[in-house]
Amino acid sequence: MAQEIERKFLVTKEFKSQAYAHSRIKQGYISSVRERTVRVRIRDDKGYLTIKGISNAAGTSRYEWERELPLIEAEELMRLCEPGVIDKTRYLVRSGAHVFEVDEFYGDNAGLVMAEVELAHEGEPFVKPDFIGEEVTGDARYYNSQLMKKPFISW
Repeated sequence: MAQEIERKFLVTKEFKSQAYAHSRIKQGYISSVRERTVRVRIRDDKGYLTIKGISNAAGTSRYEWERELPLIEAEELMRLCEPGVIDKTRYLVRSGAHVFEVDEFYGDNAGLVMAEVELAHEGEPFVKPDFIGEEVTGDARYYNSQLMKKPFISW
C-alpha cells in the first residue's frame, strides 16, 4: 500500500528565485469526503487520477494511489467533478536532500502560498528553506479538497 508522508507550511518570503522548475496545475474532485478523495489533475499537458485515504491523527500520513491518464480523459473526468476548481502554479525548490513543492494559488485562493515536503518516514529530518513559515500539516483548511469548498478568500 502506497503511503504519502508529507508536511505542509505557509510560505512567508520570496521563493521563486530558488525554483528549478514550475508547472501549472488545475484540479477537481470527484469525491472530497474526509474518508477518501478522488482527484482529477491536469498538470501542463498531462492528466492524473489520484485516490487518497483518510489522514492519520497528525495529518502527516495517508494512503495515496495515482495513475497518469491521457489528457483527453482527464479533461472528460473534470466535467464530472464537484463544483470548484483548484488553480495553481507549482514550483520545485531543492533544500538539502529534499524537494519542496511550493504552490501559488489563483482565483478564490489567491494570496495563499503553501509548501510541502514529502518524507520517507514521519520522523525524517529535513532542511527548511528560509521562505518557510508556520506549519499547517494537520489543519484541514489547507487541504486542496477543502480549499475547493471553502476558499482562502472567504476566511
